[in-house]
Amino acid sequence: MADVHGKGVVVTGAGHGIGRALARRMAAGGARVVVNDLDEEAAATVAAEIGGYAAGGDAASEAGATRLVERARAELGAVDIWFANAGTDRGHGLDAAEEEWATGLEVNLMAHVRAARLLVPEWLERGQGRLVVTASAAGLLTMLGSPVYSVTKHGAVAFAEWLSATYRHRGVVVQAICPQGVRTRMYEDAGPLKEILGRDAVLTPEQVADAAWAALDDDRFLVLPHPEVGGYYAARASETDRWLRGMNRVQQHLEEQR
Repeated sequence: MADVHGKGVVVTGAGHGIGRALARRMAAGGARVVVNDLDEEAAATVAAEIGGYAAGGDAASEAGATRLVERARAELGAVDIWFANAGTDRGHGLDAAEEEWATGLEVNLMAHVRAARLLVPEWLERGQGRLVVTASAAGLLTMLGSPVYSVTKHGAVAFAEWLSATYRHRGVVVQAICPQGVRTRMYEDAGPLKEILGRDAVLTPEQVADAAWAALDDDRFLVLPHPEVGGYYAARASETDRWLRGMNRVQQHLEEQR
């Protein structure tokens, strides 16, 4: 299994849900973990629980990302693994406001870009480093009703792909976790979409963290806690119009339920 003992790990959005489970799993494996979250009290609670370091605050803005990397390096000496986990689901339907699009792009995409700008140069010098993006199955497929989430999570996967294609040979490992239904606050607030998200299974955050842990061992790019997502992704690529017709039927079903 992966050896993270003594490694410096940062998990953003780690006060709740998948991020909290990732922080706990890495700490259980012997990593030294910086716990970041906008909810500073939650970050402090998780850090105390796992013997880590709390770093509350924004991980998305340019200034916030810079502060977090500086804090992490001060606590850890060096950052070996960065879990870009913080995410947001704002803006539903075509009427999603400009502010909701801006927030989605900042948190779900630009946070990863800014972290990479700060971390990758050092990783290239050392010849090793790892960025793990929590993207979502929505980043491979789509999320009905949520254009902001769908587009920004696609962007997160695309950026991760670019990083991997560009720096893989120089020791930088990039991975994208793409779960479907996970029992988090976002899932509980999903309304009628819960039926779709739970079609195959609704996993616990801990199950997602276990899948991420296993993937550290073989450096696979796509981490699919729901294996079925791989089949949907292949169908989307090979039979796009058929897949879109199927998604549209699901959309019509959702509209009939309203």
